[in-house]
Amino acid sequence: MSKQRYELDPITLEYIPVKRNRWKEILVFLTAGVVFMVLGFLILPHYFDTPDELALRRENEDLKLHVAVLDKKFDHLEAVLKNIQKRDKNLYRLLFEAEPIPDDVREAGYGGSDDANLNDLSADAVTRLNRKMEALSKKLVVQSQSFDELIRLAKEKEKYLSHIPAIQPVENKDLKRLASGFGRRFHPILKIWRPHNGLDFTAKTGTPIYATGDGVVTYAGRGSGFGLHVKIDHGYGYETVYAHMSRMAVRKGQKVKRGQIIGYVGSTGLSTGPHLHYEVHYKGKPVNPIYYFYRDLNAEDYEKLMEISKTAQQSLD
Repeated sequence: MSKQRYELDPITLEYIPVKRNRWKEILVFLTAGVVFMVLGFLILPHYFDTPDELALRRENEDLKLHVAVLDKKFDHLEAVLKNIQKRDKNLYRLLFEAEPIPDDVREAGYGGSDDANLNDLSADAVTRLNRKMEALSKKLVVQSQSFDELIRLAKEKEKYLSHIPAIQPVENKDLKRLASGFGRRFHPILKIWRPHNGLDFTAKTGTPIYATGDGVVTYAGRGSGFGLHVKIDHGYGYETVYAHMSRMAVRKGQKVKRGQIIGYVGSTGLSTGPHLHYEVHYKGKPVNPIYYFYRDLNAEDYEKLMEISKTAQQSLD
């Protein structure tokens, strides 16, 4: 049951029952409901999110995190690439005597940094990441081309290193075979002072003689005071001569490898005893062969042989 309402009569000062107007109450209730509904639609969205908005907000936060992770990955890859570029510029290209790549070419037309705000998840953020990816891709292309060139140069360098004279022509582990060094010497047969354009290694007749680098035999025969001797053209301006052989093991035009036996020690030609006279020529001029034994000796033995070559005066040819 609904409760009876009363109101005070100001004249009689008595409480009298109040007659209820139900239609009026219904109208007031409906009006209040409509007002609150309108206020809810207009005000509440500013303070509270709808389920769809909550879902979109969560998706937006996930995208921000994803973009941040991608951004860090790009920064890491760029740092790795910069390290490779630095080594390429300051080590690899210097080692192989390659022309340096200009910085503007290495950067492939990109430079500086992009300070776009990651909180702005608009098309600009996606565009920025695409630009970073494009720039990184172009830099990688330049670096890849640089490595292709270095590989080619490395192969050429390997070929060069295998061709230049780099070992002793006879086995000399105890360093006791060097009898005469490079320079002016008194010839034991001609009895005159004249340039000694090589080194003399004493050894028993029949001791193997080795090619000191890859090359092609340009002469194998008897001639002048060298007796039986062999000449090898190594390319790159280098030629070696092996004289006073007892027997040759190669022929003219034959390709030889470093360490290959090309003949045997003897005493043919102008010689006072079994030994090998060995010369190195660079661009047509004789040079001291002592400088070309770096593949055959450690640093200590190299220094010892250098000292021996300075004092070895017993010319055998």
